[in-house]
Amino acid sequence: MARSRPADRSEPGTAARPLSISSAKVDTTDWPAQAATTIERVVQGVRDKTTGPAISAARWLVAGLFALVAGTMIAVLLAVALVRALDAYLPASVFGDHHVWAADALLGIPPFLGGLWLLSRRSRPGAP
Repeated sequence: MARSRPADRSEPGTAARPLSISSAKVDTTDWPAQAATTIERVVQGVRDKTTGPAISAARWLVAGLFALVAGTMIAVLLAVALVRALDAYLPASVFGDHHVWAADALLGIPPFLGGLWLLSRRSRPGAP
């Protein structure tokens, strides 16, 4: 359905009269400054609605990447420290002189068993 246009109240064949605005209501003393202020206000509003969320998202992305890199670094250093500590304190009489393999095994068995448990709990495609 097409939108109807408001009815033209002028006589057929004559041009519509422009609205008359009294000069008392319009401030024309400094219209370039008013126009510049209005343009600046509109541009600032558009900028706040577009670049504000983008800057916020970029900040969250950088913080998340920093946390990911720092967390990975801490996890690696912690794993190295635990292996070295276990290697230093494991008895050589039980595991032999070169027993880094035992430290690796002792630290690797719990995540391995946890992975096997999670694998056993997965849902099979086609099974309810």
